[in-house]
Amino acid sequence: MDKIHIGLIGFGTVGTGVVRVLKENAQVIKDRLGKEVVLKKIADRDIERDRGVEVSKDALTTDVDSVINDPEIKIVVELIGGTGAAREIILRALKNGRHVVTANKALLSTHGAEIFSAAEKNGVNIGFEASVGGGIPIIKALREGLSANRIESIYGIINGTANYILSKMTNEGGKFETVLREAQKKGYAEADPTYDVEGIDTSHKLAILINLAFGTHVPLGDIYTEGIGRVTELDVKFAREFGYKIKLLAIAKAEDGVIEARVHPTMIPLGHPLSAVDGVYNAIHINGNAVGSVMFYGKGAGMMPTASAVAADIIDICRDMSGGLSVKDGWRGPRMTPLGYAEGAERALSIKKIDDLDVPYYIRFSAIDRPGVLSRISGVLGAHDISISSVMQKGRKRGGTVPLVIITHNAFEREFRKALDEIEKLDVIAGKTMCIRIEESNGGTQ
Repeated sequence: MDKIHIGLIGFGTVGTGVVRVLKENAQVIKDRLGKEVVLKKIADRDIERDRGVEVSKDALTTDVDSVINDPEIKIVVELIGGTGAAREIILRALKNGRHVVTANKALLSTHGAEIFSAAEKNGVNIGFEASVGGGIPIIKALREGLSANRIESIYGIINGTANYILSKMTNEGGKFETVLREAQKKGYAEADPTYDVEGIDTSHKLAILINLAFGTHVPLGDIYTEGIGRVTELDVKFAREFGYKIKLLAIAKAEDGVIEARVHPTMIPLGHPLSAVDGVYNAIHINGNAVGSVMFYGKGAGMMPTASAVAADIIDICRDMSGGLSVKDGWRGPRMTPLGYAEGAERALSIKKIDDLDVPYYIRFSAIDRPGVLSRISGVLGAHDISISSVMQKGRKRGGTVPLVIITHNAFEREFRKALDEIEKLDVIAGKTMCIRIEESNGGTQ
């Protein structure tokens, strides 16, 4: 087999990038693979629009079935996105004995168990490197490079839009709404940015990472998710004065058979490697019990970084096919399962409820400037077994409101929430209180 034929479904931004990578790097790919990768068919609803990359008109089609059912096509690349048609296309392709490559994090985080099971049942590969971190090879790292490790924790900045907004607010100032509009003008944020700024996109990616790292499926509804819309310039400034930066983090930890799975704005120490990750860049920081602390950094989105990951999956599958082919035996099947666990080794683990979380907190009150306010607040906190680590108040405005900031020692979320409810009912508090969880780890092994 000197040529391996593939079919592409979805000729949008990433699809165009894949075509470009396969064409521009054709010789590099052939040198590394020993075979030629031939893009035989491209299916899309619009086959007339100029994508800025040259393809044969004979390769273009609006008929998805002609790609899935072509006996010469061994690998189907799905890049249409969404969880409806894409799911049907992938399941049909797998049933037809086709290997599949996808970048579809929303689909894998919701229907991953079904899709991975179908790939195993039909003895074919599914590549999904581009579903998390764009061009960062984090899937390969978890399945292969760190496969001898018990993963203890994952901290990820895995949404470039949210990271751009928080970085801009930190480094240059500006209100969330203003910076978001700037990000939209520059193309860093969608017209509807909900998935990005509310943490939904990040939770999709975290679900996939948890599946790989801990061998368990976590329903999206079990991942506590909170966005960055309430973070203000004031919070960013206070964070720096206390020695922190605010990042939208995906956090997963495993201990004694229990998984933490959460996405929310988080204060991390300025000395943590993730604190230096700015702009639209992504980074995933992992602690393994053998390797210690490692971090993966790069572009988490965009045409070419994502296309790079898709093309790498294509090459990996081609290598598997080449290694499994012989005149006598034919295809022997994938060398590993989609998640890198032996059959039967995946297990159900319990998920820690957010109420059971035990971390320090940043709290910013809008307090009336009068004597005795701090003692009343600290009294309520103390009644819920929450001790104060630091206090800061900026400015004086007798009879008016001023920001009063408290950093607590570790406290259970359930008690923290009860205390906040009581404090917000005090006659010395005006407006909604802002609170942000703190992760004190400086990036070393835990």
